[in-house]
This record gives sequence, structure tokens and C-alpha cells, in this order.
Amino acid sequence: MFRNSLISVIVPVYNVEKYLPQCLNSIINQTYENLEIILINDGSTDHTTEVAKKWGVHYVVNLKKNKGLAKGFMAGLDACLRNGADIIVNTDADNQYSGQDIEKLVRPIIEGRADIVIGDRPIDETEHFSPMKKKLQHFGSWVVRAASDTDIPDAPSGFRAYSREAAMRINVTNEYTYTLETIVQAGRERIPME
Repeated sequence: MFRNSLISVIVPVYNVEKYLPQCLNSIINQTYENLEIILINDGSTDHTTEVAKKWGVHYVVNLKKNKGLAKGFMAGLDACLRNGADIIVNTDADNQYSGQDIEKLVRPIIEGRADIVIGDRPIDETEHFSPMKKKLQHFGSWVVRAASDTDIPDAPSGFRAYSREAAMRINVTNEYTYTLETIVQAGRERIPME
């Protein structure tokens, strides 16, 4: 069903011109062929959009002023759905996740096992995370698992994939974050997740 599907990759950005080329190069060099990149410019004041255009980003959604990650995510979902995306991937611009992992991330959706897939970072091995941040990441994930009745190991992960059907059901009301709210909502609505 999803073998030749259009995958839209959302990259929310805010003043990341220095890091963006590495992120975009990683996405462009992944293995999935039918893919488009949608950059969500959350009011950047640097040259982020110019860098994106040089790297061949398919679409740029410009928010006039910084509205935060949740509003940027919803603007990205809306753009992807309007463009006909079958699967939507969200990733961070800091290249924390490898574009090569997009194929692994979307596989459970393509195979019909899940409608939402959350990437799992090696939190304990992430050198730039302080010991306190690691503890808070684990605690936050535990709270979300309890609230959503799911088994998602890395709830705050920004590397996620959504089927079109799941994306149309997502409704973010928090102005600051979407990661935890979407898992709790999906768990309560029994949307299949991995």
C-alpha cells in the first residue's frame, strides 16, 4: 500500500543556517526515492531560508515571527497533508538523527504495523546530554508511557513518522511542545504506535 508513497519530511528551523547543510545533506542522501523536504521557518532572522533554497528544499513555510515548536509542527503537518503526503516524517535541524534512518523509521507504517513511529535516541550514550538531562529524559518518557498506556522508550524524540490517517487525527493544543501531547493523544485513541 505505501511502497511508492510520498514521504514528506518536516524540518522545523529557527536560526540554524550554520547546521542546516549537514541536516539537509543527510536527508537528501537517504535511500527512499519518493521524498520531499518541507522546511518550517519559525521566524528565523539569519540566512536559514537562503541555505535551504540552495540545498533544494522543496517547500518553505515561513512563519513571520517565532511561534514555537508546536505551532511550527502543526504548520508542517498542514503543508504535508495539502501536498498529498502519505507518510510524514518530522526531524530536527541539528542533525541529531541520521537521514539514513528515515527508511527504518517509516518501515512499520509501510508494513502496516503502526500509524505513528517514534525514533529512539541512545540517551545514556549521548555525550552532550548532562547527567541531569538524561535523568529528566528518562523520567519524562516514563510519565508519558504511564499517561498514554504505551511503551514508547524516548517520548521527547523529535524523530517521528506519521501515516496520513494519523496526521489528520493529531490535534496539538499546547503552544510549546507537540511531542508528549501527540503520544498521549495517540495512546488514548489507540492509534497503533511503535
